[in-house]
Amino acid sequence: MKPRIIVIVGPTASGKSAYAVDRARKIGGEIISADSRQVYRGLDIGSGKITTAEMKGVPHHLLDVASPKSVFTAYDFTQKARPLLKEIIARGKTPIICGGTGFYIDALLGRVSLPDVPPNPMLRARLAGKTAADLHALLAKNDPTRAKTIDAKNPVRLIRALEIVAELGAVPPLLKRNVDADVEWIGLKPSDEVLRKKIHARLIARMKSGMVAEGRKLHRGGLSYKRMEEFGLEYRFLARLLRGEMTRDEMMTALEAEIWQFAKRQMTYWRRNKDIRWITYAD
Repeated sequence: MKPRIIVIVGPTASGKSAYAVDRARKIGGEIISADSRQVYRGLDIGSGKITTAEMKGVPHHLLDVASPKSVFTAYDFTQKARPLLKEIIARGKTPIICGGTGFYIDALLGRVSLPDVPPNPMLRARLAGKTAADLHALLAKNDPTRAKTIDAKNPVRLIRALEIVAELGAVPPLLKRNVDADVEWIGLKPSDEVLRKKIHARLIARMKSGMVAEGRKLHRGGLSYKRMEEFGLEYRFLARLLRGEMTRDEMMTALEAEIWQFAKRQMTYWRRNKDIRWITYAD
C-alpha cells in the first residue's frame, strides 16, 4: 500500500493549525509546517506561529529552522521536508502538511518544478533596490505566465523568479507528476463574513500579545527594516510603524485590509487544485 499524506490548506486565519492538531491527535500524525515566514526564528507573533501549548503534544516540524537575516527558499523547504516525510512514515505516523504557502506545498509534492538554478549575486544586487511593483513589471515583461501566478508583493519570490528567467528564459510550468503516496487534500473555507471577523480578531490579539515589541526586538537584534519589510504583511507594516511612517491606527487599518487581500490571493491559488475537498462554514 502507498503511504498516506494529509494536506491542510486554506486562507490565513481559517483555523488550519488547530484543525491539523485535532486531526493529528486522532490518527497519530505529525505536522510539517509549510509557511514561508514561520521557518524563521523570532518571527513568532506576527507570523501566527503555533505555540507549544497549542500543539497539544503533537510533533511539529520546520518551525524556527532559519535565521531571519538569511533567505529560505522553496527549494530549501523541499530539501528539508522530503526526508521528514520518509522519517514520519517510517515511524508509522501520518505526515500532515499544514500551511498557507501554496508554492511550498506544491513544490514538495511535485506539482510544480523547482529548477536547479544557483543564486546570481550580481543580479540580486542590481534588483535589491527595486520596489515589488517594479520587480513584478519586469517579470511580466520577461515571463508574463509566471507573473500572473506569483505573489506580486513578495520581492524575495519576484527576484528568485527573475533569477530563473535570466538563466532559463522562463520559469518552468506545472508538472503532471505527484509523489508516490495517497494524498488527501483538505481545504478550510469560512464565509467571507466569518473570515473578515477572524482576521480582525486575530490582529487585535496579536497586538495585545506584543507584536510591536517583537518588531523592536528583531530590529535590535540586527534585522534591518528593509529585510523586515520583505517578510510582508505584519512585518512590512511593523517596519513602517517603527520608522515613524504611520501611526498605530493607520497601521491597523491598512494591515487588516492587506491581510484580507492576501487571503483572497491564497484562495485564488488553491482554486486551481481540483483535488482539494473544501470544508465550508459560516459561523
